[in-house]
Amino acid sequence: MIYKVKLKNADDMVMLDDHVFEWLTSDPYLSRIDLIHKLRKHSSGCAVFQKTWKKADGSFKTETLYLHKLIAEKYLTDMKSGKKKLVGAKNGDKLDCRLENLIYRSRSVASRQRKTSSKTGYTGVYREHNRYRAVISIKGKSVHLGMFDSAEEAAAAYNKVSKETYGEEGKINRLK
Repeated sequence: MIYKVKLKNADDMVMLDDHVFEWLTSDPYLSRIDLIHKLRKHSSGCAVFQKTWKKADGSFKTETLYLHKLIAEKYLTDMKSGKKKLVGAKNGDKLDCRLENLIYRSRSVASRQRKTSSKTGYTGVYREHNRYRAVISIKGKSVHLGMFDSAEEAAAAYNKVSKETYGEEGKINRLK
């Protein structure tokens, strides 16, 4: 069974496995801070719990718990390794916190999986005059893949090289 939990500051919902939901609502500390009802959408797109506490000396401490990281540290510790320390979503949906969707990644893989900032809407594709340039980064070097008549053709060229170079860890553009 999948639980959907509404966020405090958005109409979005977080998806959780039933046993993860049970843990989040029954753990003494997490239930005391009422984590499940105080989740909100972070500017990065993931679900977080944030609370500021006043310390005895009068200063303040802000506690931030990222839901996907909290879940991964509880249930997926065997997947964490030397370089694979960052938690990501396999399907790109940061609010899908089901165990089957969470994965530990290296910083380089996480960087490749990030949303594109290209105006074309495709990673590695840039408009130059009336054509489109496809570029990919391999071992820290920018590699020119060619000039194309459409953004989709350039994105397809990027996808091909990304899959050949990085396999499952490569970024693949969703063609429109």
